[in-house]
Amino acid sequence: MFKKVYLLLVLGAALACKASPSKPIKVPGSRDLQPDEQQVAVCKQIAGLITNFNYKKVALNDSISEIIYNRYIKTLDENRSYFLASDIKDFDKYKDVLDDDVKVGNLNNVFYIFNVLQKRYIERINYSLAQINNNFDFTKNESFVYEREKLPYLATQADMDAMWTQRVKYDLLNLKLASADMTKNKETLKKRYENLLSQANKLSNQDVFQQFMDSFTEAIDPHTNYFNPSNAAQFNIEMSRQLEGIGASLLVVNEYVTIKSVVPGGPADKSKQVNVDDRIVAVAQGKTGEFQNIVGWRVDNAIALIRGTKGTVVRLELLAANASAGSKPRTIELVREKIILKDQSAQKEIRTYNSNGKTVKIGVISIPAFYIDFNDYKAGNPNYKSTTHDVKLLLDTLKQQNVDGIVIDLRENGGGSLMEAIELTGLFIKTGPVVQVRDTKDQVDVSRDDDPSIAYSGPMAVLVDRFSASASEIFSGAIQDYGRGLIVGTQTYGKGSVQNAIDLDRIMGTPIKDKLTQLAGRVAGTQKVKSGAVSTGSQSTYGQLNLTIAKFYRISGNSTQHKGVTPDINFPSLIPLDKYGEDTEPSAMPFDSIAKSDYTKAGDFTTVLPQLKKLHDQRMASSASYKYMLEDIADYKKHDADTSVSLNEADMKKQRDEDEAKAFKHNNERRVALGLPALKKGDKKPKNEDLDFVKREAGQIITDYISLEPKLTSISTQ
Repeated sequence: MFKKVYLLLVLGAALACKASPSKPIKVPGSRDLQPDEQQVAVCKQIAGLITNFNYKKVALNDSISEIIYNRYIKTLDENRSYFLASDIKDFDKYKDVLDDDVKVGNLNNVFYIFNVLQKRYIERINYSLAQINNNFDFTKNESFVYEREKLPYLATQADMDAMWTQRVKYDLLNLKLASADMTKNKETLKKRYENLLSQANKLSNQDVFQQFMDSFTEAIDPHTNYFNPSNAAQFNIEMSRQLEGIGASLLVVNEYVTIKSVVPGGPADKSKQVNVDDRIVAVAQGKTGEFQNIVGWRVDNAIALIRGTKGTVVRLELLAANASAGSKPRTIELVREKIILKDQSAQKEIRTYNSNGKTVKIGVISIPAFYIDFNDYKAGNPNYKSTTHDVKLLLDTLKQQNVDGIVIDLRENGGGSLMEAIELTGLFIKTGPVVQVRDTKDQVDVSRDDDPSIAYSGPMAVLVDRFSASASEIFSGAIQDYGRGLIVGTQTYGKGSVQNAIDLDRIMGTPIKDKLTQLAGRVAGTQKVKSGAVSTGSQSTYGQLNLTIAKFYRISGNSTQHKGVTPDINFPSLIPLDKYGEDTEPSAMPFDSIAKSDYTKAGDFTTVLPQLKKLHDQRMASSASYKYMLEDIADYKKHDADTSVSLNEADMKKQRDEDEAKAFKHNNERRVALGLPALKKGDKKPKNEDLDFVKREAGQIITDYISLEPKLTSISTQ
């Protein structure tokens, strides 16, 4: 169905109109960041792609312009702590011109807005630095309003100064409650503010462009997104759960790019020369390349130098954690490899339950995302990394360990590859449709599992929450529609749209004739919802656009859009449903339905559900853990309504002590309820403790089902 889409996208983008943008507006006091020609070109291309090929068919007009404008302003200063009311009044002239700007790639207006923000930000941090040595009176009954999103923008510089003086007082009071040494506290806060200034000075035009493009694309729909080159590389690493590099995670500490962790079995680990907290001073490419000093660099820029294609050499100059800045760094040489991120892949565990004196073993498979290594897949490697391949191996192991049932844990799984959602469903059904996809021409394509083999045919449940989205909803919806397993948890996110990941390098920088020649042969072999994979070891030039091109529907005919998947057995949601979910997004598509697919159910839980719900409700009525969950939800709602905090030391200390004592008490109550020993003051929490009450209950529900006699439902593998 999508074979011609990518070629059409190229044609539409290539025909984007041209016009001369307005002149840049200088902003003294900022770093005066300006767009480059590449960003201008990318903006025009994306505007053309969205106008012509987005599923919603939204025209770029003044109405959309105002939405883009409001989103951009909110993104830059959501808490209304930097812009003055006069700034907003000045910016309002751009409300109805941003639609025209994006069509021609005019980024001068949005960069002007950003530069004003940066000027205000630098002013605020410098002002805060000047206030640190004030002698604050912490006995006065004052309060600091930290939540300003719904308040008006401040009108004068004096108002802004007063608010930020309270902010400094609040920061110092927090430090004072931890340590009475105010000289040390002031030095700590000074370093904190100076670090904020340092980070502000490292912002690049790519950061500005990314923020504006987020505002632009999400005004169209929440899931059409542009990724700049570094973000595109990270997106594809998350999709494949693999990267090509040295096998170390990095962060910036006091201006040094520092080793945070080392991946077991990776080049850094195998070298025995790289330690956690080592500081990287410089990076060189190959055996003879010149070293480039990276002290003071942003971590994403450093990563771009250190990652690279497997088999290539990178050299590092390292300072040990305890070495002085003037010490001579040691030089090491590493050969980059493909790194498999095992900790971010599907994992298994076995839980045991008692049912009428009989031990029941439940295997739990936690799936963080629907990932796939598209490069290996397209290259024909039969052992390509994917969710389905990993889960298949885990299922084989669990079957060898004689589990009685399984739980697939999809909580906080935001989705990923549509193909993987289909393939994973196929592990649990014989054959049949899995999902329906409707394109921009209202043509419906039914994606099927045609492999008759079944990896697991026993009892199963799928655990979901509010952050289970997209591919998670396809899988859980199909399992529910087939009657193949129970769905337990809370209502899912409600993302029912399909995105095409477009590598912009393929449609920019070459003559249109060359584009057509290159792509004509590629389109036929392109994966349905993936138009090309970006290397896991390097960055693209122009970035990537994830464009909404279709809407998916369950085989029952209902869309998951807006409504998500409703569990068979419901839990209260720790995640506030009124703040997170597709139905909270102003630009989201509505719910609708189409004709159902032709499919044969594998089972039916209709008659057994009342009994399972009754058993669940009886446990919850006497469950201390359930009571504490409800208390957590109530506490969140209470604190979420707070917008200010006292600046009186005695009041803040009293409130903090009460909160800490309450949290300590509640934590021990929860531990005891789960059969774990209470902790004493100062004790550290043991690692890998089982504190997941919801996961435990999901296993108990499937245990209830296994234990019901006579069976009120059956699962057919025929």
